[in-house]
Amino acid sequence: MDFMGYRRADKTVGTRNYVGVLSAVVCVNEVVDGIVSQVQGTARFTHHQGCCQTPLDIGIVNRTLIGLGRNPNLHSVIIVSLGCESTNIAEVVEKIQASGKRVEHIVVQEIGGAARTTAQGILLAQEMVREASLQQREAFPISELVMGLKCGSSDTTSGLVSNPSIGVASDLLVAAGGISVLGEVTEFIGAEHILARHAANEEVAKGILNLVDRMEKRAVAVGEDIRGGQPTGGNIKGGLTTIEEKSLGAIAKAGTAPIQAVYEYGVRPTVKGLVVMDSPGREPEILTGLAAAGCNVILFSTGRGAPQGFPFVPVIKITGSQTAAIKMIDHIDMNLSEVIDGGDTVPEAGERILEEAVRVATGAMTKAEISGYVNSMDIYMLGPVI
Repeated sequence: MDFMGYRRADKTVGTRNYVGVLSAVVCVNEVVDGIVSQVQGTARFTHHQGCCQTPLDIGIVNRTLIGLGRNPNLHSVIIVSLGCESTNIAEVVEKIQASGKRVEHIVVQEIGGAARTTAQGILLAQEMVREASLQQREAFPISELVMGLKCGSSDTTSGLVSNPSIGVASDLLVAAGGISVLGEVTEFIGAEHILARHAANEEVAKGILNLVDRMEKRAVAVGEDIRGGQPTGGNIKGGLTTIEEKSLGAIAKAGTAPIQAVYEYGVRPTVKGLVVMDSPGREPEILTGLAAAGCNVILFSTGRGAPQGFPFVPVIKITGSQTAAIKMIDHIDMNLSEVIDGGDTVPEAGERILEEAVRVATGAMTKAEISGYVNSMDIYMLGPVI
């Protein structure tokens, strides 16, 4: 099975061909928005980080921006900075350039304000989009897909239908030589021992358990526990009354393939197969982490109908709920409710998901891309604003 994509200089393959306009710090988000709103073929990434944070978190910002800039769905990149942020701009630019991409850096305090910087960014973006438009799609095997796995606004149908169907699609991709990235450590809790049994070796199993232990300790450190935040109010309305119930459904996205490695947030896998990435469950942060890890397509299971996509990685929304498929038709790409009705099976649904992923990778637009519901993103932080 092949898809039509874009070969990059570092040998990765993109499913989209945008010029990325990335904010180095929250203070320049308006400039980024101004550039992207005026130039078709660009994709923004804005966030709320980059200043007045602990060194640990600034390091995560640096790593994430590098990963986002190196994502194969970006042809080239414009970094917008203020000039006094904590983000290490020189490192970010250098490491994105090392992937072979053109990178331009514009600084508001040097150019002389937001208006002048926006104008200069628009002219640069126009030139770079023209360059990107000259590249044509080529045929690649699905082993070049790096597929993120996510669930959100979950209900009972998520664990019964859409999550295990995604697990089948993941297994099929892994068998073909591709990569699947499983996140949402919060939604391992109570089922982490089951997920650890999927580990390819003892080191990976310990890594999975360590991620959960770290997540629980962060909650306890502020005098709280997971309950009250997970499961969410929407999960409870959808029939998931405990974090264990939610987790048992969530880990079904992993399928049955061995887990080959465990990575920190936003780190690109260096092995093929199924891997785990540290991340929370909330959409803005996990979708960013998956994109920074190099995912070129994302599968997103939803029971009640989560609308978020990502600016430059297509996010396929999949539900097992007929109610969500009807009420949230503007946001749902695949309706698997026939599995519950008995007209379909989970293995058949999983095959259809992979086929849809190939279509989207080749250029078919997702509902989130069509509606433009892709911009509310952020970077996962571990400490406070200081």
